[in-house]
Amino acid sequence: MLEKTGIPTSDEIEEVSPSKKRLKSGPVAIAECFRQIPCDPCYHSCTAGAFAKFEDINNKPNIDHDKCTGCGVCISNCPGLAIFVVDYNYTEKKGLVKIPYEYLPLPKEGDEVVGLDRQGKEVCKATVEKVEDGENKDKTFVIWLLVPKDKVMDVRNMKVGE
Repeated sequence: MLEKTGIPTSDEIEEVSPSKKRLKSGPVAIAECFRQIPCDPCYHSCTAGAFAKFEDINNKPNIDHDKCTGCGVCISNCPGLAIFVVDYNYTEKKGLVKIPYEYLPLPKEGDEVVGLDRQGKEVCKATVEKVEDGENKDKTFVIWLLVPKDKVMDVRNMKVGE
């Protein structure tokens, strides 16, 4: 499916996802990098040592979700925009999804946006909690989205305005 549509299958998503127990224990990174390409900035940027060392630079990232703190440093360092952080228990009623974002204009904190899934389909309304610009202006922005808890594993992009 990925080869034809660019959209991962549920099996591919399951393969890179943390366990339900880990998902509910705090913020955690998910690397939705499904192709073997020469790339390893995630490994080099992770201060927690959650990304396994690449035996071959073409390998797909391997995250030890139990070591991951969900800090999100890896998000803005991924040139493929393939890493997300999800926090199922961000508030009592809402989860948080941190997404890479490279469009202008940037949303502002408090903006209401539409959360989109991997196919670009509307999933839910979301609120921009924070806009991070990374360590410097050359890095990818990271948008923190408040979403319904049951949508943290679905929202992977957003649409601003109508």
